[in-house]
Amino acid sequence: MGRYFIHLAYHGGSYNGWQRQPGLPTVQQALEDALSMLLRQEVSVVGCGRTDTGVHASDFYAHFDCLGEVDTEAVAFKLNSVLPAGIAVFGIVAVHSNAHARFDAIARTYQYHVSRSRLPFRQGQYCRLYYTPDIAAMNEAAKLLTTYEDFTSFAKLHTQVKTNICHLSQAEWTEEDDGWVFTIRSNRFLRNMVRSVVGTLLEVGRGRLTLEGLKAIVERRDRSAAGVSMPACGLFLTRVEYPDDEWTIAGNNKDSER
Repeated sequence: MGRYFIHLAYHGGSYNGWQRQPGLPTVQQALEDALSMLLRQEVSVVGCGRTDTGVHASDFYAHFDCLGEVDTEAVAFKLNSVLPAGIAVFGIVAVHSNAHARFDAIARTYQYHVSRSRLPFRQGQYCRLYYTPDIAAMNEAAKLLTTYEDFTSFAKLHTQVKTNICHLSQAEWTEEDDGWVFTIRSNRFLRNMVRSVVGTLLEVGRGRLTLEGLKAIVERRDRSAAGVSMPACGLFLTRVEYPDDEWTIAGNNKDSER
């Protein structure tokens, strides 16, 4: 039994998230069905995360086990022929038998895109604003967030997690030609965390929330205290990082596939 990692990307607009759900289109379901057909055996895949309905991923990994040796280049090519147009496979690599796409990830990076402009060629990939936010104030607030570890105030309620502790290593806004991008990197994220963080930072950008107010929200550890959850369409999972030894099988190198 061999284990393989798949490197892929997907546009989340057509899917009810990553995780398989009865009667609903999901990325996991599409990938499992395609692999099972091509490999002529039932295949289950484990993703590096569970993106919500409408959330995109430009860098995503999943692993699967398979009886017999897999011609990775041929299967990757065929997957791109049979998968829906919103999913693209960049490559498949053999990994050691206990490698895990989700639990072995050491960091993830998300980006959230906003713009004041109407962007017809980016529909479903950003959130439109009807005001100009104060980016300097939002960056000051984002820097403040990196000094905290407990993000209960930004987590969806009633989820099955053992801890709400996250270690942020990056949180910043940058300007693009047609809008702004929020980039956040952490060892782990809570469900709905990035979208509620963005919604809260935008309150700072509109002058409705001060730094002291943000501190109070974080320290209150109550989801109802934070800002609204932003629409899923603007959110992208853009990078998933693994230890170097995850890619030593047969000389595989993740960076070479980028």
